[in-house]
Amino acid sequence: MADRPNVVFIITDQWRGDCLGCAGHPVVETPHLDHLASQGVRFTQAYTATPSCIAARAAVFTGMSQRNHGRVGYKDGVPWTYERTLAGEVAAAGYHTQAVGKMHVHPARNLMGFHNVVLHDGYLHFERKAGKNYDLVDDYMPWLRMKVGGDADMILHGLNCNSWVARPWPYSEEVHPTTYVTTMGIDFLRRRDPTKPFFLYVSYHRPHPPLDPPQVYFDQYIGQQFPPVPLGDWADQQAQMKGVDGRLGIGFMGERQLHRARAAYYAQITHIDHQIGRLMEYLHEHEVLSNTMFVFTSDHGELLGDHNLFRKTLPYDGSARVPLIVTPPVAWKCQRGSTVDAVVELRDIMPTILEACGAEIPECVDGQSVLPLCRGEATEWRTYLHGEHTAGEKSSHWITDGKGKYIWFSQTGREQFFGLQSDRCWRRRRPSRWCEARYDAGRP
Repeated sequence: MADRPNVVFIITDQWRGDCLGCAGHPVVETPHLDHLASQGVRFTQAYTATPSCIAARAAVFTGMSQRNHGRVGYKDGVPWTYERTLAGEVAAAGYHTQAVGKMHVHPARNLMGFHNVVLHDGYLHFERKAGKNYDLVDDYMPWLRMKVGGDADMILHGLNCNSWVARPWPYSEEVHPTTYVTTMGIDFLRRRDPTKPFFLYVSYHRPHPPLDPPQVYFDQYIGQQFPPVPLGDWADQQAQMKGVDGRLGIGFMGERQLHRARAAYYAQITHIDHQIGRLMEYLHEHEVLSNTMFVFTSDHGELLGDHNLFRKTLPYDGSARVPLIVTPPVAWKCQRGSTVDAVVELRDIMPTILEACGAEIPECVDGQSVLPLCRGEATEWRTYLHGEHTAGEKSSHWITDGKGKYIWFSQTGREQFFGLQSDRCWRRRRPSRWCEARYDAGRP
């Protein structure tokens, strides 16, 4: 057991795949994640097949595709009854396991195989409804009231949990939810079983709204000039005539309001990055950093105004493409500082971590370990990925090979095809090349 690596698995909520300094973003600063990428491998074509919180996390926790974990949209209150889970398999392999932050499972206190969970799912309407005791399903709120006193609440500033209105966090940085998650993760490292390797799952609710970064991070971005958001001529131009629809994720914001939203979103990202640096410093001080594997990703992205669209669920890259960095321990073979263009998906994280921990990968797992890709040894990999999501009239299926993406909106028959490589060049700054076909009942 002493030879096995520790594992720190960091997952965020609603972090776009292009929002990393090491990915060439012209504004966003992520120095600590850039360092992890320089010591490991960054996957440029990482996706979530079902781009919303619950379904994406089902893929993470089970290693299954949506065909087998059964979740193809956002629906709270459905029990999680999976027999084999990431944390359960790692614990069975002899690891001390801990989750801190967002789980978004049901019931909320479901351990999902972890030895312990310090829970903060953020503001969930399903759990905050009248008649429920939110303290029973959240550990952050009692802690916040203890620190601040009175009627302290995570939404005292009036920002909705899905709003694009932005303003700085009203309390000190010390009690921000992002800082809290890191603090609780470090607390586990202090009191962990020293006779076992550890598996620490650190799950940040941000950069998901509310867009409320600490003041210092908001100030870092609010005065900067941002590149224009992409706006293809296929986009819903009528959305520019109305306000943002929080339910549908469509709309138009004035230039100043959109600038504030983007500044706050980027600020939340840099805040998380600095907290990851804090976590790494603790591991270094306790001389376990060199034998620790890091995995960093997000459950889905954020459209952030692309083509007059916001939030997630839709198949476009702003929503469906996620960051993924895998940094093996120092002594392991790895093509460090490299990028891999193979199409990977959240289901691949469970087998990756299980292989690193020396645990058997259950037959029910659909994903593949990416460690051979990190070593430059993989000879076979999937040639494309199928994704889908229920969203009423905007329900869709899509496939991508990382170079192009075909989208079919199943309720309307609308089809789109995108060349992805030109879309990701920030210097281009022009609407995407695209073609669109309309459904013809006379054609198969």
